[in-house]
Amino acid sequence: MLGPAEVRRLAEELGIRPTKKLGQNFVHDPNTVRKIVAAAGLTEDDVVLEVGPGLGSLTLALLPAARQVVAVEIDPPLAQRLPQTVGEMDPDNAGKLHVVLKDAMKVTQEDLPVQPTAIVANLPYNVAVPVVLHLLAELPSLQKGLVMVQAEVADRMAAKPGNKIYGVPSVKLAWYAESKKAGSIGKNVFWPAPNVDSGLVWFQRHEKPLSTVDRKKLFSIVDAAFAQRRKTLRAALKGWAGNPGNIDELLAKAGVDPQVRGEQLSVIDFIRIAEV
Repeated sequence: MLGPAEVRRLAEELGIRPTKKLGQNFVHDPNTVRKIVAAAGLTEDDVVLEVGPGLGSLTLALLPAARQVVAVEIDPPLAQRLPQTVGEMDPDNAGKLHVVLKDAMKVTQEDLPVQPTAIVANLPYNVAVPVVLHLLAELPSLQKGLVMVQAEVADRMAAKPGNKIYGVPSVKLAWYAESKKAGSIGKNVFWPAPNVDSGLVWFQRHEKPLSTVDRKKLFSIVDAAFAQRRKTLRAALKGWAGNPGNIDELLAKAGVDPQVRGEQLSVIDFIRIAEV
């Protein structure tokens, strides 16, 4: 495992100064990475996708727990150094590691040497939700995941209808999977320490798709419903519906009250609107 001294030594060796642009906050606490791996519920058959492995703190904890680990890293020096770090610190499991130099937001099935069954990652705060949604859309083999994100983002991702923080990330993640909060992580386990605490979000993909409705159409409705949170659905969806006179009829057919707000609707309610 990498402790504070090892993390700083590796960073100095590579001439790396963590950047806000790439959302680099390196975990340097072995107990934290053990906690993350335990919460992920991995089996020895799982192929884990790790996004942004950085210096390898979480990677080293994942390798003994999984069949293989595919680490997607956007920073060339970090991607180049990771296999060497693993080889030095855990030679018995070094053969399980695959490193892919790629922006996670552009990853497709063809980019990966083996198809992952789980994602476990410490995600950059500024792209956490888009990355998770992109990977769930692009990689049908992904069945579950545990991601560490900004605490506020974790709350939003796992929020349920009726909660004031329930919104676009909540509904879009619910389209793919069941989710829940799986713990909290303090600031001091990172170098450099971020300005906010972190949270863990666990999710499990639905066994069967919730609907055959077009996902892009569904997501456009969700975006419109939450564009101005205080508006009722009747007001929020007028622009999306094209003809404002149609919105009441459309919502009536979907069995949705036009006077409610988007935050009161489940993903199933949004699906009914899209299907109509």
